[in-house]
Amino acid sequence: MASNKRDQLLGTAEELFYREGYHATGIDRILAESGVAKMTLYKHFRSKDELILAVLDARHEQMLARLRERAARLAPREALLGVFDGLHGMIHGNDAFCGCLFVNAAAEYHDRDHPIHRRAATYKAELQAHLRELLERLHAPQPAQLARQLQYLLEGALSMAHIEGPGEQALDARAAAERLLEAAGI
Repeated sequence: MASNKRDQLLGTAEELFYREGYHATGIDRILAESGVAKMTLYKHFRSKDELILAVLDARHEQMLARLRERAARLAPREALLGVFDGLHGMIHGNDAFCGCLFVNAAAEYHDRDHPIHRRAATYKAELQAHLRELLERLHAPQPAQLARQLQYLLEGALSMAHIEGPGEQALDARAAAERLLEAAGI
């Protein structure tokens, strides 16, 4: 039962942080919307920062699991391009697309030494490592550089979808990624 309440808190907190921001969302609001008692919250999380870190960790695990699952069932090139298809689905699968939970966290906690900023940076580094691993499986020349370039396309599509509203940003980025892969001989 306790893990159910914890999951309830995490789900509510993630939704509110995503939609309204980390600083703008107070603990009382999370408690009111989750229906969980304050004692239960503090049983699982000592502070709001600890709750934010847990939300980011849960999303981190979920996103990387999806990427790994896709990489396990598809050829490496299709898995790389599938990341853009997944992004397109994410952009259009949410009634109120508000960008990237990790970028938003890094923006609100801009001090690079802050644990929340570092956690967001860790996710982005692991995403880049995943892209690099797929490129290495394809024997791509300069896989680290190409992984960064593909990530720049992903991040740009995410940012522009947030600014402009959901559109074809991820599909446009996918087309550019295909050109990059072709130029690399992949």
